Amino acid sequence: MPYYKRNLKVAMPVMFSQLGAAMVGLADSIMVGHYSTADLAAVSFSNAIFFTVMVFAMGALMGVTPLVGHVHGRLEKLSESYQHTNFSFQDSEIAHKHEQIASYLINGLVFTAIMCFFALVLLAPCIPYLDAFGQEPEVIACARPYYILIVLSIIPFLLFCFFKQYLEGLGNTTVAMGITLGCNLLNILLNWVFIFGHWGFSPMGAEGAGWATLISRLLMPVCFLVAMVLKKEWRHYLAISRQKSVISRREVEHLLTIGTPIGLQSFAEAFLFTASFIIIGWISKEALAAHHIANQMCDLTFMLAQGIGAATTIRVSHQLGKGDLQAVRMASRASIHLCLLMNTIGASIMFFFRYQIPYIFSDDPQVAEIASTLLIFGALFQYADGLQCIGAAMLRGIQDVRVPMRIALFAYIGVALPLGLYLTFPAGLGAKGMWMAFVIALVIPAILFHIRFNRQYKKLKIKNYELKIENNEE
Repeated sequence: MPYYKRNLKVAMPVMFSQLGAAMVGLADSIMVGHYSTADLAAVSFSNAIFFTVMVFAMGALMGVTPLVGHVHGRLEKLSESYQHTNFSFQDSEIAHKHEQIASYLINGLVFTAIMCFFALVLLAPCIPYLDAFGQEPEVIACARPYYILIVLSIIPFLLFCFFKQYLEGLGNTTVAMGITLGCNLLNILLNWVFIFGHWGFSPMGAEGAGWATLISRLLMPVCFLVAMVLKKEWRHYLAISRQKSVISRREVEHLLTIGTPIGLQSFAEAFLFTASFIIIGWISKEALAAHHIANQMCDLTFMLAQGIGAATTIRVSHQLGKGDLQAVRMASRASIHLCLLMNTIGASIMFFFRYQIPYIFSDDPQVAEIASTLLIFGALFQYADGLQCIGAAMLRGIQDVRVPMRIALFAYIGVALPLGLYLTFPAGLGAKGMWMAFVIALVIPAILFHIRFNRQYKKLKIKNYELKIENNEE
């Protein structure tokens, strides 16, 4: 029971943060959907392209958490060993650990700048070629201004993501929650103003949603910097970064080594969903809008799973830093059970309210009919998606990232994409075929990630046992 409480204590703020982010996407969809079906399809199509790249960059930045978390866990153990009530900046070993954490701050910002450049290089050239994706002209006309604005928003958003991952490594998840919820409420208010034309503004539809997103994302990293300046411990890391000039090519390369496989793993799943939006867009704008609705509902539940997953990475990395492998195992199991509970709730809502949910997004009966069927597959999708999310988080906590990346690439791109294409068109199942492929393919990482973790955990136990014997002999 204590492990469930500890995991939830860390997870709840992350879950609220993730849920808040998902709710903004939900609000965008609901408001734009009631403006017009073409605008809803435009937002769906633009985000499909944007999120493929953004998810890679966000995933890469997730590598910061286990690295900072491992050092922070070691700091806590040293503090207990030396019987300090607070961290001592005089003790040489403890001071060195603080310098390591400060090094991750400054080098993490360099790493974030690399990710921002990479994202812009991939996303910006797509602007004049959006019509090459085979979508309806009406959808493209609405999509282009919205797409330009969300591409501009990626720089402040990735800065926010870095600060979020960094502070999560230090065990703090509440600051990100407060900033996320506050800026997202602003986003929703600005949606109402810009999409429908209030307070003297002309109605802008999808473009209005883009302006709301850009403005709210510009505020997010600014709020994080203010929070870091106000807290003494975090301000100390900023001071070390300035004083010691700890920018290190080796450190940035290490962040790339850990972060890139996580980013590619996230990219594989995002690429699958991006491709699904493009493929289903070839059927009709109604099918694309319905697919977007089902995807939005799955995003909501996935955000909860990601919250538990983030807490899992934090807890596992901290306990690994302390050398407590039993706590690593118990924290992991608690996360699995909590995620399954959340998945059951999400699946039940989708299944039992599948006829009512589509009308929240759109008044189009054709869209609602298609979406109600897709939500059945969305309910089935929950368990495999949740288990793969937690499995990946457990592996990130022990800094095992390369094999999970290969598994994800195989499952999402090697299996799901060709199977989805076949079931959608040659088999004649339409959008249902793509969702069947989602369910089938996600079972692969859901099983293999957990098998991998159990094997790596046994290796850690053997290594820990050998170190104890070696220390006793000395």
